[in-house]
Amino acid sequence: MKWKHVFSSFLIVLLLWSCKQKVMPEETALVTEKEFEYVVDQFADLRILRYQVPGFEDLTLKEKKLVYYLTQAGLAGRDIIWDQNYRHNLKIRTALENIYTTFEGDKSTFDWNSFDVYLKRVWFSNGIHHHYSNDKINPGFSKEYLNYLLAETNTKLEGEAFEVIFNEVDSKKVNKKKGVDNVASSAVNFYSPDITDADVDTFYKTAYKGPEGRPIETGLNSTLVKENGKLVEKIWKSGGLYGTAIDEVIKWLEKARTVAENEKQAKTLGLLIEYYKTGSLDKWDAYAMEWATSTQGNIDWINGFIEVYNDPKGYRGSYESIIEINDFDMSKKMAVLSENAQWFEDNSTLMEEHKKDNVVGVSYKTVNVAGEAGDASPSTPIGVNLPNNNWIRQKHGSKSVSLGNIVDAYSNAGGSGRLKEFANDEEEIRLEEKYGKLADKLHTALHEVIGHASGQINPGVGQPKETLKNYRSTIEEGRADLVGLYFVMDPKLEELGLVENWEETAKASYDEYIRNGLITQLIRIELGDDVEEDHMVNRQWVSAWVFEKGKPNNVIEKVTRDGKTYYNINDYKELRGLFGELLRETQRIKSEGDFEAAQELVEGYGVKVDQALHAEVLDRNAQFKSAPYSGFVNPVLVPTADEEGEIIEVELVQPASFEEQMLNYSASYGFLISKN
Repeated sequence: MKWKHVFSSFLIVLLLWSCKQKVMPEETALVTEKEFEYVVDQFADLRILRYQVPGFEDLTLKEKKLVYYLTQAGLAGRDIIWDQNYRHNLKIRTALENIYTTFEGDKSTFDWNSFDVYLKRVWFSNGIHHHYSNDKINPGFSKEYLNYLLAETNTKLEGEAFEVIFNEVDSKKVNKKKGVDNVASSAVNFYSPDITDADVDTFYKTAYKGPEGRPIETGLNSTLVKENGKLVEKIWKSGGLYGTAIDEVIKWLEKARTVAENEKQAKTLGLLIEYYKTGSLDKWDAYAMEWATSTQGNIDWINGFIEVYNDPKGYRGSYESIIEINDFDMSKKMAVLSENAQWFEDNSTLMEEHKKDNVVGVSYKTVNVAGEAGDASPSTPIGVNLPNNNWIRQKHGSKSVSLGNIVDAYSNAGGSGRLKEFANDEEEIRLEEKYGKLADKLHTALHEVIGHASGQINPGVGQPKETLKNYRSTIEEGRADLVGLYFVMDPKLEELGLVENWEETAKASYDEYIRNGLITQLIRIELGDDVEEDHMVNRQWVSAWVFEKGKPNNVIEKVTRDGKTYYNINDYKELRGLFGELLRETQRIKSEGDFEAAQELVEGYGVKVDQALHAEVLDRNAQFKSAPYSGFVNPVLVPTADEEGEIIEVELVQPASFEEQMLNYSASYGFLISKN
């Protein structure tokens, strides 16, 4: 599970190398660390940042080689997420990039600027649908202008792949709305266009689900299609769908295995390789068990088809890769949460039958990212808890990580303007400025370490993707949020040495959550739209529910002043009680597989927007120049080799621009282009 930043939003470009030299495209200018600047570019509603990688220079050569090989493996699968997101994405990207690099006409016009921005937005979203709203991105230029550019550059883009840029077809990448055929109305390329909700439900009623008591993540690594009227899974594996890219992933994982830090790590990499070769989800579970219990060493990774947010039915995993270097100081400080996981479970508000008797192996680390790919880049999470398979988490434990250098980059690149505009009073501003960063880190840690690891499903109840269906992801993220919100206001955190003033830190956390859930996150969506992205939906239903339930005692007060709306928390302790009450109910929904209650909660509180308030928020936000979404370029790992071709050093440098990195990625890692 991922935890997204409030103004959310990494891939690492590792270029071909040869003996005695560092090989980089001539057009790539590099920024040295001495000139480090966080902000790279800004366009539309997006801002591109850089991040630093503390500790990389202290790694041994063997460890640097491991990081290099793992990041190469991640990048090798980059094209997969593009094709997963939409069936025409790779064709469109190839055409747009060819225009961008070869057009010699007038680049000072409004149309060219619109084209330039559109391509950057497509790069950022790994396709033609917005990375957060899932709406198709408006090109801002006409069909006629694109035809002119295609002709001028001798570029081919025709038929549906051309028309879809401008028409209303496939307008939503993922559609989880109530009352529609979620599969048929979603453009995501996990299902052929002729497949419906009913087809998917029918297929998985009889599909292999794994051994008794150890269900596999059915459908995780396949595309479901119709062949001669029969439903068939096309497996993503070597020799199967996406095979040419997966073979490159395997090649670099094999290299990584030769420089593993220990035998356990090498065995884990071997199982991941076997999974990619066979496509077996039983093998994926074997890998996940080994990975979850492989906790020694300085380097770790996330690689595979993992998060299912992009599947309206919650089966199929988007390709992603994150390479991590341990931050030992912060990990030591925060590991105390893992060590006390059972205390938090025992003292939660869950019904006794929904609590775990033994919370197993929740490991928590703060890490510094060295590279991301696929669904984790350019827009990245700030925390991750894996594996997602419930029975593995219960029996073998899980890993939670906070991406420390990503959080730091957001903090160093941000400003306080929006806070002062949307906070109710000076006390709220004071709390945020003094305790906000720590409150954020604590809530993220509690969300990932305690939240996702807590609770259990009742015997005989199916997996949430089967019982809660399209509400599965937002219910799970809201449940983990509620665990964090309940415990962030507990003196236990001060007892554990994590805070010096637990009460004020908690107040800052509550202020920020309610402010974001009811007001500031609305800057991310167009006026008139519903809230649809799972994390945004969960923040709204949590905030709106406690606001409504607290009305009799005025727990949260809606304040109107000078034509502006604010929310002020009058009773933090009673609000904590409401968070605990909602946590209890949300866990019940998950444990019992109560679809109707999930639907009532999400649709009743999380989707619809007060349009007058939304218009006001957008108007108030117009004064700010910084974009509401952020993502990252990745540092470049440049290996130097000796005369025998052996790597003798790996240097980390920063890319100069977003567009150069995107073009380099397409040139170096476009392993699926020939098939589209």
